[in-house]
Amino acid sequence: MRYRTLGPSGLLVSELCLGTMTFGGSDGMWGQIGQLQQDEADILVRAAFDAGINFIDTANVYAGGESERILGQSIRNLGIPRDDVVIATKVLGPMGEGPNARGASRAHIMAQAKASLSRLQMDHIDLYQIHGFDPVTPIAETLEALDTLVRQGHVRYIGLSNWAAWQIVKAIGIADARKLAPILSLQAYYTLVGRDLEREIAPMLRAEGLGLMVWSPLAGGFLSGKYSGGTTANDGRRASFNFPPVDLARGDAAIELMRDIASAKDCTVAQVALAWLLRQPVVTSVIVGAKRIEQLQDNIRSTEVVLTAEDLAALDSVTKLPPEYPGWMLKRQSQYRAPFAPQKG
Repeated sequence: MRYRTLGPSGLLVSELCLGTMTFGGSDGMWGQIGQLQQDEADILVRAAFDAGINFIDTANVYAGGESERILGQSIRNLGIPRDDVVIATKVLGPMGEGPNARGASRAHIMAQAKASLSRLQMDHIDLYQIHGFDPVTPIAETLEALDTLVRQGHVRYIGLSNWAAWQIVKAIGIADARKLAPILSLQAYYTLVGRDLEREIAPMLRAEGLGLMVWSPLAGGFLSGKYSGGTTANDGRRASFNFPPVDLARGDAAIELMRDIASAKDCTVAQVALAWLLRQPVVTSVIVGAKRIEQLQDNIRSTEVVLTAEDLAALDSVTKLPPEYPGWMLKRQSQYRAPFAPQKG
């Protein structure tokens, strides 16, 4: 297991992050995603920690708070020192019936940070992330609430999730101008069959030095290799919860190539998908979840898969995004100045 700094900080996180969306579900959407209870969650957390994973991600909305509660209890049950793990959680989604029991307002953030700490049985959250963009609350209000939590010691670092590039840059500008706690990271969707992030978000992350946590790196199970030919398998999450959306024609072509690479390297299609992400310079940590210990162990072994330059080129060729404006124009016009651009080593 390798470790990387999270954005412009000295905080070291493992290249794989344990996702806990499968913890605590009972019915509805969360039941479809996962129904792991305490004993089963303890096994996964133990296996992840023993493999060198020090980064664990959850959210207040996962199973209505049960994911946070189970995770916090696992840390205690296993006797894992608090300072040996980096705990990330998120806030935004509905946590009650009232109109103020959701969003990124100061009121909701402060209330939910307190509730998350109680469920986690912890005195601080290492990385507190805004789970999505709130079109109602001014960005400054959100950032000032997060800054308050950092100054109080309840939160160590702050991040965002599922924001557009322009929204993130605007937030960075406000934080800089008001001398608020800096934004360290973005949690976003990125896979071989979902490379939209490369158009605007990835260049912005590189320019601003932010870290990237990747959610759903197997595209909701699509890149497990169980799905092909425009069909879904009879079991697995996508059979009942078809998310994130996938272009099946491009996806099937990618899986066909990935199966060839996996066969040559004696690994799985899923491991190829994860190994590709781990080779992308913009990626800090890849979030892996599981319902069974075998799934988690399979994902962890992706850190041992070595993709050659030829493998990467072939995967890029079959999954690259079609040209889109202004990208193709920026590329064309940047050639005028390319000879004078600073070399990055």
